[in-house]
Amino acid sequence: MKPGATDEQIDHVIARIKEAGCNTHVSRGQELTIIGAIGDETKVEGLNWRATPGVERAERVTKPWKIASLQMHPKPSVIDVAGVKIGGGNFTVMAGPCTVEDKKMLFDSAGAVKKAGAKILRGGAFKPRTSPYDFMGLGEEGLKLLQAAGREFGMPTVTEVRTLAHVEVACRYCDMLQIGARNMQNYDLLTEVGKARKPVLLKRGFAAQIKELLLAAEYILSGGNTQVVLCERGMRTFETATRFTFDVSAIPVLKEQTHLPVVFDPSHPAGKAALVPPLARAGVAAGADGMIVEVHCAPEEARCDGDQAMQPGAFEALMKDCAKIFEIVKGNGR
Repeated sequence: MKPGATDEQIDHVIARIKEAGCNTHVSRGQELTIIGAIGDETKVEGLNWRATPGVERAERVTKPWKIASLQMHPKPSVIDVAGVKIGGGNFTVMAGPCTVEDKKMLFDSAGAVKKAGAKILRGGAFKPRTSPYDFMGLGEEGLKLLQAAGREFGMPTVTEVRTLAHVEVACRYCDMLQIGARNMQNYDLLTEVGKARKPVLLKRGFAAQIKELLLAAEYILSGGNTQVVLCERGMRTFETATRFTFDVSAIPVLKEQTHLPVVFDPSHPAGKAALVPPLARAGVAAGADGMIVEVHCAPEEARCDGDQAMQPGAFEALMKDCAKIFEIVKGNGR
């Protein structure tokens, strides 16, 4: 739309698109409003948009991820997680144990990551495990503990959901929903969180191309939930020296393709706590908007992913390193 287009003109364009049989997505900036026609674009291409009051131009969005595209939303999005911003020139850290095991462990870890500068508390209540015999979390009781820890230390919380039933219960207790790598292409689950009005952390599947990650995000966005954060967490390759291969190049590539914030997970590709800091430093240098890290006060006693969990002291040192790197990157006009 033209700068200064009236609400009446905007509503008129939306009505014309809907009459043609398409859905709409409206992105309102301080100066410009962009109205996206979602569906069969041939139904609206033949309409005379140049003669429509308030319209500056009409163009085809060339990417298959329409809503996630920079064409649809030229300015980077900022996602608000209960007052904590992801994107917009911030480097936001989410940290905590892989899974909620008990109150003492969770509260000790929460206090440690808060002290080190993390802004969002992570903790799993529904854990997807390779073996059916492994610990899979405390379920709703774990969510209650996570909520209590978040309130105690003044931190929003993020937790993973694995099934449609998890979405409703997790929304009652947590501030952000995580879609894990194994569920990145669980389209029913993506559609369900698209109906929720909670921010979503969408992790890239370990065998997924970048375009598949963006199209997975499109499922959530097209459902009406615009609060999506993308997460690079490592790919499965022929290399066995690390748990996964950290695709650091995905961060700048995604920045060129989408307005959505991009964060990374250095814990899963590392597989070992000692490897987390160098991977984290690389992710910050690549221009990410934040990271999610596993931190545990007693990793040797962890019931899930203890090998890759950082101890509080090491995490605090890493946070100082990342802050220095971020200031350099930011100063160079990232």
